[in-house]
Amino acid sequence: MTDPQQQPAKADPPGSTPISGWERNRKRLVPFAAGVGAGLAMRLAFRGQPGEAYATMLGSFMYVAPMIVGAVTVYVAERIERRTWGYYVAASFIANTFFVLGALLILIEGLICAIVIIPMFGALAMLGGLIAGALCRLLMKPERPLYGLFLAPLVLGAVEPPPTAERINAVERSVLIDATPERVWRTIQSAQDIRPHEVDSAWLYRIGIPLPLAGVTREERGERVRTIRMGKSVYFDQVVTEWAPERLMAVKYRYFADSFPPYAMDEHVVLGGHYFDVNRTTYALAPRGRRTELTIRLEYRVRTPFNWYADPFAYALFADFERVILEFYKRRSEALEGG
Repeated sequence: MTDPQQQPAKADPPGSTPISGWERNRKRLVPFAAGVGAGLAMRLAFRGQPGEAYATMLGSFMYVAPMIVGAVTVYVAERIERRTWGYYVAASFIANTFFVLGALLILIEGLICAIVIIPMFGALAMLGGLIAGALCRLLMKPERPLYGLFLAPLVLGAVEPPPTAERINAVERSVLIDATPERVWRTIQSAQDIRPHEVDSAWLYRIGIPLPLAGVTREERGERVRTIRMGKSVYFDQVVTEWAPERLMAVKYRYFADSFPPYAMDEHVVLGGHYFDVNRTTYALAPRGRRTELTIRLEYRVRTPFNWYADPFAYALFADFERVILEFYKRRSEALEGG
């Protein structure tokens, strides 16, 4: 009996040309290269500043560019050979992920935006891939409507107004601390020498926001100011608007021309920017027997063409941030109380 492992491989059908490894790789990789290239070309075109033509956060880029990535990937793949509907979906999502990573690698996108936007871009890329796949199956010349899809953002980006619709929201969390209100108050007013391990579990810091170093309240020219210092030379003021020692402090935010040095933060999520801001933070203390309940309420604003998507992300990130910062104040206050 012949050993199956020793049987010769099946020969190619008569008259057929063997497919080389290079050819197989071409069929696999060229569609992705085309899709990623189209996306990066579109991103390079949309590099305007907020309020200008071809700003990155315009809807004409944010909604259409990922669709172009998916559509180009599928169209090029279909030009090589017929693909499945499953391929349209998977290839479009993968190409979009590489598009976002490519923008990150060539330093035209920040880590925060890259992480936050991948789910939305992925869904739009899959939609673009399915549309392109359907056109390739239904039309003899599917490239014509695809040309229109590619040109649409370039035309709209020149005339689309900047986003004006705002969404204001607030996150509020509390923690019980085994310390007196006086001890907790002191911790809030003089939080110095903050170590990375005390706060770095917050997702805001994991995805690129510089870590805080200190937050200290002082009197300055007739007003109370809490100055926040962070890594990468980031700093800004929290100007006190309400003050009741050991009970309540409310602050608004004040930024300076050099508060955010270049490349310290992604330009699209800089505090006080066109698209994003923190309006007000309140620290409320209430005695609970021998303990203190500390409540932090943070009010923020988003202004994008996709507030429906940006707001839930911002809420989740701030809720996680408040959880971590409350635990920070709890540990510091209880250590002070114990001392």
